[in-house]
Amino acid sequence: MAGFNTTAIHAIDPRDNEYRAIVPPVHMASTFGQPTEGGEGPFEYSRGGNPTRSKLEESLAKIEGAKHASAYATGMGASAAAMGILKSGETLLMGMPVYGGNYRFGTIELPKRGVTTRFVADMAELSDEDFDETVKMVFLETPTNPTLRVSDIERIAELAHRNGALLVVDNTFMTPYLQRPLELGADITVQSATKYLGGHGDLLAGVAATNSDELADELFKSQLINGNIMAPTEAYRLLQNVKTLGIRMDRQQQNALKVMDFLKGHDGVAEVIYAGSANEREREIQQRQAQGLGALFSFKLAPGANTKAFLDSLEVFTFAVSLGGIESLICLPATMTQGAYSEEHLKEFGVDTDLIRVAVGIEDVEDLIADLDKALSAAF
Repeated sequence: MAGFNTTAIHAIDPRDNEYRAIVPPVHMASTFGQPTEGGEGPFEYSRGGNPTRSKLEESLAKIEGAKHASAYATGMGASAAAMGILKSGETLLMGMPVYGGNYRFGTIELPKRGVTTRFVADMAELSDEDFDETVKMVFLETPTNPTLRVSDIERIAELAHRNGALLVVDNTFMTPYLQRPLELGADITVQSATKYLGGHGDLLAGVAATNSDELADELFKSQLINGNIMAPTEAYRLLQNVKTLGIRMDRQQQNALKVMDFLKGHDGVAEVIYAGSANEREREIQQRQAQGLGALFSFKLAPGANTKAFLDSLEVFTFAVSLGGIESLICLPATMTQGAYSEEHLKEFGVDTDLIRVAVGIEDVEDLIADLDKALSAAF
């Protein structure tokens, strides 16, 4: 079996296109000629299928180790397609905290469809008692956004399946390079491909992957019926960008570890929060189910710090939402990525107003550390 980087680079065989081009072409056509003798050609109308998008989906399925992958216009498109499988009268268990867009879908959109969302503050405490006959899906992020809490995917998959429910894992932070939820029992993985898969801050995209033919058909319906599709140009760019995922992720993780070590030793930092830092149990789970900590973490400044002065002094880090790109970003989740949360839920699920989230890029790590050091001095 080929390694991850080899698979990512060679997922699409150049012999499959007319000129054996190393890079597949972009098919911009909205419609395709059909056989006059009846039936349909391989592609009919781009909402239902496009050659460029199909090549991307083939590539994404291979790096996921999945039978099927569906590409969407955004990461929320992928999450919406997965949660959209639920029917009126059914219940979703959503592990908290989650990205604000997933929270919105669970609190605003699903109720309109007659679906109930129940929040789970600590997935470690999830048990058979949390399931009744209406619970048909568990949706979780691990590590969580932005508190980096870790859930045991294999345990929760067994629990969900025992109670007749599906498990959907948002794997945006880890990517299939570092964590493979389908191999641990998840039914569907979703990712915002805008983040690490794209990696360059130049596109919006989402992907959902599964090994189930039945679930794959449901995910396809979200493309066909809802028009929830990725455009050929984005598919083309993502098809190229994902080839460097492994090498980018290696550098980003390497940088993140060094930046965290610097912050842990700085008097101006009260706490550094990362995957597995909550307790020994979560540390063991992260080590068992993932190949590293990823390149995203959160931290809190020491008491008395001027957060605005800290942010205003940054020059290499950009104060912005998103993550996973080659450039380093920093944000305040309580008012940005989790801005949709009620004040009550921000407190309940540990998204403190002074929590700072850091997404580390591939810059020279000495420059990242110097930038943070200067900003910390300004904060005090």
